[in-house]
Amino acid sequence: MLSDIAIIEDLGWILLGAVALVLIAQRFRVPSIVAYIVAGLLLGPVLGLVSVSDAVEIISELGIALLLFLVGLELSLAKIRDVGKVAVVAGIGQVVFTAAGGLALCFALGFGLMDGIFIATALTFSSTVVVVKLLDLKGELDSVYGRIAVGIFLVQDLVVIVALTFLAGLGRGEDLTGGEVATNLGLAFAGMGLLLVVAAVAAKWILPRLLGRVASSQETLLVVSLAWCFAFVLGAEKMELSLEIGAFLAGLALAQLPYNDDLRRRVHPLMNFFIAIFFVSLGVQMEFGAVGEIWFPAVILSLFVLIGNPFIFMILISRMGYGERTSFLTSVTVAQISEFSFIFAAMGLSAGLIGDEILSLVAVVGLVTIATSAFMILYNHQLYERLKSPGILRFFRAPEEGEEPEDESLLRDHIIVVGMNPMGRRIAEALHGEGYTVLAVDTDPRKLEDLPVNTLLGNVEYDAVLEEARMPEAALLVSALHIEEANRLLAYKTQEAGVPCAINVFDPYSASDLLRLQVEHLINSQKAGVDRIAAELSSRGVFEA
Repeated sequence: MLSDIAIIEDLGWILLGAVALVLIAQRFRVPSIVAYIVAGLLLGPVLGLVSVSDAVEIISELGIALLLFLVGLELSLAKIRDVGKVAVVAGIGQVVFTAAGGLALCFALGFGLMDGIFIATALTFSSTVVVVKLLDLKGELDSVYGRIAVGIFLVQDLVVIVALTFLAGLGRGEDLTGGEVATNLGLAFAGMGLLLVVAAVAAKWILPRLLGRVASSQETLLVVSLAWCFAFVLGAEKMELSLEIGAFLAGLALAQLPYNDDLRRRVHPLMNFFIAIFFVSLGVQMEFGAVGEIWFPAVILSLFVLIGNPFIFMILISRMGYGERTSFLTSVTVAQISEFSFIFAAMGLSAGLIGDEILSLVAVVGLVTIATSAFMILYNHQLYERLKSPGILRFFRAPEEGEEPEDESLLRDHIIVVGMNPMGRRIAEALHGEGYTVLAVDTDPRKLEDLPVNTLLGNVEYDAVLEEARMPEAALLVSALHIEEANRLLAYKTQEAGVPCAINVFDPYSASDLLRLQVEHLINSQKAGVDRIAAELSSRGVFEA
């Protein structure tokens, strides 16, 4: 009973500390990962309020599994094809050069072979979570350099899984001979290969039918997907692989289906909770005594990541024909180590391959590089102008280029039609027939099939879906939903964004509520609704014929 109370007390302190530090960090636009680790430092080594129990470690591992599941969900084959040659060449090239340079630097600093391997591997990966959040905040995720950066991170994520498989093979025992290590590595890669085959077969023949049956219920779809994730985690555990590998391959299988974006939005808040606990507990485990001993290597390695990684990327990307601005902006995004660096070091510590001081070193380098690179990314255009003026960037011999042209493929002045019931489909098709740009949104992929318009799978109650639909740039939002709460939410969101809306009404009470929210059009019947919307648009001159 006392142990249960202690666990609840530890979790309470961890969550309170995480919230307090995140609120402070937001004022200075510092990434949440940095805030979580600092919170752990304060709660553990400084104040001594929290110690990491077995229960807290289990919760942390759940967060890591969900993080790898989300990474797998991002990795659709279509995205790999889209990022093209530059992502593969730059991603693999950077991994090779950074790992080799990092290992040489570790030897020069006096670290042994195993410690050097772990440190060099930790320096190799860049943070997908931090960079994507910052680019999304700047509205530059769909820019040329943003797309290249995301593609590079996807390539790095594949390398992460290979590294985790190596670690799983090495961690199967102590004092092993060379032959036993080779055997263990072979078993680890064979197990990963088996899971990968199962994932590929399931993505092709099993998952489409299974998820198609439950797609109409978003809650059931989420539960089935999480069950699929943890089935792979259990499979990886049985093969003595890390749970991260199983979770990643489970997400990889789902990424090939049309549900992946919606699942990613639903899993993300759940993952954030567990990830906060992981990074706070990581800070709790750091030893200030160890940090005092490794401060000089931490400074040298941090400078290597902050300067060396962008230098390598600038050379690679500029040699592939991209201009100076794009090469520089892409290079700045990789000047930090990844959340996977912490995971890799923590797994090495639990396997007995490295000591506490190496974990502390990686954590300090992570704190320095993530915090510094966050400001480099936020002010990347100003930094580019500062370095361009004295001609420093001419060393890379990248061709000059002007401002990036606006992406013509992005939706603007379009009509968003929510709910592909018979009325919604008719409205979308009628407006498309009139020559308007239409985006149809629904939670069921089957209802979006065979439509002649742009489509988006997702629940409009999530802000991320409305952002992806580019609602602030829309000329009109039409809801054919028969869900009163969702319609009221859409009316409020459109009013907040200054976008006119047309909402389906099916009883007098909902009509009065919508009128109070200043809804421009109330749809009372299928025929009248379509005609009235089309006529009103034409009279307002929202679109040119």
